[in-house]
Amino acid sequence: MEVHFSSATNEWYTPKELFDQLNAEFRFTLDPCATKQSAKCKKFYTQKEDGFAKNWNGERVFMNPPYGREIGEWVKKAVESDALVVMLIPARTDTRYFHDYIYNNPKCEIRFLKG
Repeated sequence: MEVHFSSATNEWYTPKELFDQLNAEFRFTLDPCATKQSAKCKKFYTQKEDGFAKNWNGERVFMNPPYGREIGEWVKKAVESDALVVMLIPARTDTRYFHDYIYNNPKCEIRFLKG
């Protein structure tokens, strides 16, 4: 299982098995938070291409955002976009972004992953 864990970066790579399982259910069209090595969809944006600034409307988005301080902005964009967005984010239920954008939001479905 290829996962990148390091305090030197805020990127955490998604295991192929997990992506494949989610992709079978959601049929993703866009990965806006990718590197060329980690991209999970044919259409993807790297940090240089700035997937945050792009329009996601109408896409089926798989998003494993940077886990730094900007994660709340990525969550806000995902929830406010006109796209189906599946976010792979840490289970930090005490955060402002969780309460402001996810918790009790009828657009959101929460799934907790073990491990």
